[in-house]
Amino acid sequence: MTEKIAQLEQMVIDLQSQLTFVDDTIEVLNQVIAKQNQQLSEQQRQLQLLYQKVVTLPQNNPIQPFDLLMDKPPHY
Repeated sequence: MTEKIAQLEQMVIDLQSQLTFVDDTIEVLNQVIAKQNQQLSEQQRQLQLLYQKVVTLPQNNPIQPFDLLMDKPPHY
């Protein structure tokens, strides 16, 4: 009977160790997601600024927009 109790105690200890590892993993992943969310927000803000600059460019700008069909690279 004591052998069964010892096995159960070991199983509980193993589960507690696994739970601790899972909790740590979740915390690390949460930090990564928070950082990526911050980076994404910053990139969206930068994209909005770039879009505003493009929209406000004068129409007689010598730089023409890229046309995928007409402006094929020479290796195609």
